[in-house]
Amino acid sequence: MISALSPVDWALLVVAAGMVGFAKTAVNGVAALAVVLFAVVLPARLSTGALLPLLIAGDLVAISLYRRHGDLATLARLLPGVVPGLLVGALFVAYVDDTAMRVAIGSILLALGALQLYLRRPSAVEHVQEGAGLHHGWALAAGIVAGFATMTANAAGSVMTLYLIMAGFPMLGLLGTSAWFFLTVNLLKLPLSVSLDLINRSTLVLVAWLIPAMVAGAWVGHRTIRRMAQRQFELAALALSMVAAALLVATA
Repeated sequence: MISALSPVDWALLVVAAGMVGFAKTAVNGVAALAVVLFAVVLPARLSTGALLPLLIAGDLVAISLYRRHGDLATLARLLPGVVPGLLVGALFVAYVDDTAMRVAIGSILLALGALQLYLRRPSAVEHVQEGAGLHHGWALAAGIVAGFATMTANAAGSVMTLYLIMAGFPMLGLLGTSAWFFLTVNLLKLPLSVSLDLINRSTLVLVAWLIPAMVAGAWVGHRTIRRMAQRQFELAALALSMVAAALLVATA
């Protein structure tokens, strides 16, 4: 696989790896662009497996920076829904072809992006925050959707961001809880991805070459998050990810 990559392919993958690092330490929405770039360079099914070890490496970096800010009680509420979501996602991946995977990745990103844009309105966030405290089923539903989205498209970041914003988490609390959540979920995905032949020796070698770019992106994200207007930047990153998702669907 590596020998077949052109210099342009490598450049896109390096940029995508940097985005993964940035997403893990700053704004989750940027990871959607990395998902699209991987799916553009690699076959869509293979791209999900190639991206997973890189995401796990990014999770470890995020844990090292934000572990003290994580809320493990919230993690415990979300995980019961994640497992069935992962299993349904694994069945989907097992039975669809590469074109369907590209459409699925793009469609999931578009749907989650549209929902996030809608719920970013102050009145909507306030309304859902009130309901989230009353209905424990919201955590279960968020876990199921996150499990399916992450198994099929590595795209659960928007789900988690939405849930934690609606639960009233501050920025560092969001980053810390997301770090613990995604490390746990991505490790759960690992045996499923191996059994589906989405991860092999070739993808691991590719990831090893991309880790320095991911670490550099994480460093930039950690430095940037202290100086940025979080709401404005997330809206911009979300808009870009939705454009990228639309292009992915259109070129499937």
